[in-house]
Amino acid sequence: MVNTAVILAAGLGSRLKERTAHKPKGFLEIDDLSIIERSILQLIKSGIEHIWIGTGYLAQEYERLARKYPEVQCVHNNRYKDSGSMYTLYNMRDSVHEDFLLLESDLLYDIAGLKNLLADTRSDVILSSGATHSNDEVYIEMDGEGHLIAMSKQIELLGRVDAELVGISKVSLDTYQRMCRLVEADFHNHLKWDYEQALVEVGKEKPISIKKIEKFIWCEIDTEEHLQRAKEVIYPKLKQPAAHLLLPIKRNILLNPGPATTTDTVKLAQIVPDICPREQEFGDLMEWIAEQLTLFVAPKSEYDTALFSGSGTAAVESVISSVIGEGKLLILSNGAYGERMAEIAQVYHVDHEVLESSSMLPLSLDAVETAIIRNKNKLTHVAVVHNETTSGILNDIDAIGKLCALHEVDLIVDAMSSYGAIPINMKASKVSFLISSSNKNLQGMAGISFIVAYKEKLQKIKDYSPKSYYLDLYKQYEHFQRTRQLRFTPPVQTFYALEQAIIETQNEGIEQRYKRYTESWQTLIKGLDRLQLQYLVPIQHHSRIITSIKEPASRNYEFGAMHDYLYNNGFTIYPGKIGQTTSFRVANIGAITYQDIERFLKSMEEYLSL
Repeated sequence: MVNTAVILAAGLGSRLKERTAHKPKGFLEIDDLSIIERSILQLIKSGIEHIWIGTGYLAQEYERLARKYPEVQCVHNNRYKDSGSMYTLYNMRDSVHEDFLLLESDLLYDIAGLKNLLADTRSDVILSSGATHSNDEVYIEMDGEGHLIAMSKQIELLGRVDAELVGISKVSLDTYQRMCRLVEADFHNHLKWDYEQALVEVGKEKPISIKKIEKFIWCEIDTEEHLQRAKEVIYPKLKQPAAHLLLPIKRNILLNPGPATTTDTVKLAQIVPDICPREQEFGDLMEWIAEQLTLFVAPKSEYDTALFSGSGTAAVESVISSVIGEGKLLILSNGAYGERMAEIAQVYHVDHEVLESSSMLPLSLDAVETAIIRNKNKLTHVAVVHNETTSGILNDIDAIGKLCALHEVDLIVDAMSSYGAIPINMKASKVSFLISSSNKNLQGMAGISFIVAYKEKLQKIKDYSPKSYYLDLYKQYEHFQRTRQLRFTPPVQTFYALEQAIIETQNEGIEQRYKRYTESWQTLIKGLDRLQLQYLVPIQHHSRIITSIKEPASRNYEFGAMHDYLYNNGFTIYPGKIGQTTSFRVANIGAITYQDIERFLKSMEEYLSL
């Protein structure tokens, strides 16, 4: 547990001119409280017990503050006029002997930043935000795993910009000592090292993580412009009652196949000022969301996304009831969600045929082609579940799409459990309609479903007689294109959560997310083998997202009892849906890691040993 903080406060603050002629910039006041004292109070409130301030210019002001707060001690940098921030930090090496939070003295920020860093289990973490457009930003470039590559105020020196440095970091003692050793020899030549430079260099030797809170409320105060922004923009936001709620929330691990475990930032993105969804601001938000959902799987020039309020089944029902017209639908079913599509088709009196296959194996391409040829005179559409949520089987939509293109029929894909985790290219796979929702691999909240569609196919259904009022796909799409509004009241707060979830998906990358999920799946499979539990689907056909597990033949086992035991330990599992086979499912999706799976396996082993 980190209980020490270091504040770098030696600078002259010369860009603030007269405001810092007689006091350091840390003593600039907002609402009758200096920003340095506000920071000290927030550190103490967060559980920090020891605060070291590296002083220089007008050090006596900080010494007076130290007499007011017993937690505070000062270390003076007598070379502050000709040294950089790293020398101030280096100068404290005889005082700091443990991991610590590192802060700049000229920050106004939400206490959530401290809480999130302290709750993070990683040793070295740099807090960052999305774009602030505040001028004088320090930009961050990170790799696909969220580790530091470079930091600079000059964008042209970076490969890309992934985030902005806030000026609050968690630094391990090992990293601090490496930073000191790195600069020590060079200090014989000059003292102008900044701590950011040292972190970048150490980051080449060991991973330094970036924690990005896209909409983190903060600012640095280096100029008169910064000060005005702090007073007029940032501080009013911090005064809002919900600002302090950006704190870590009790974390439950949902191993059911959706909704998935979400990040705190997604949960708290829902805390926004009330807004009428008919306002342009909210329309702009939905337009951005629709564009990003399209771009994850298809080029925006040829595909578009229609949004619906409702679970994923609402979007499935919209497609089946809206796009078939007078044609015929072939449903490829190897699980409960293929069966659900057949039930929907039956309710809407859609002409259809079901090709049923084993729920333990992927679809046979030969059987699919035979069924297409058998219905060639009337068949217009084929529907398939990409990752059959019942079992975790991954069906080959690339191969099925090529068959559909060969026989000139449109492919509908239920990608509820694959979108956002398994890379999908609708154009390459010849998919006309792809369906998913906000609450599985996107790691958003439940309540929004969507359909990514080939624009040409959307226009084709324009004159079809509607079978549903609420779920009419073309009317929903056309109305949104014309007004940037949904036809009916949307779940406003859920859209804000989805915005944040999309940002986090973009930051992680779909390939990297699937890699993380795969690591969790591998951990699960090893654990099941160790516990002598059997998975139902042959391992080569696993999607690596959902695993169906045969219930153990033990007198002490009962699913409800195991569920409750695991639930009381913070884990949620789900019963199986495969025919008469008694089973349960584990989905390793959401904001979890292999370490969560390890803890789950330990809890399950404890139950099975009772």
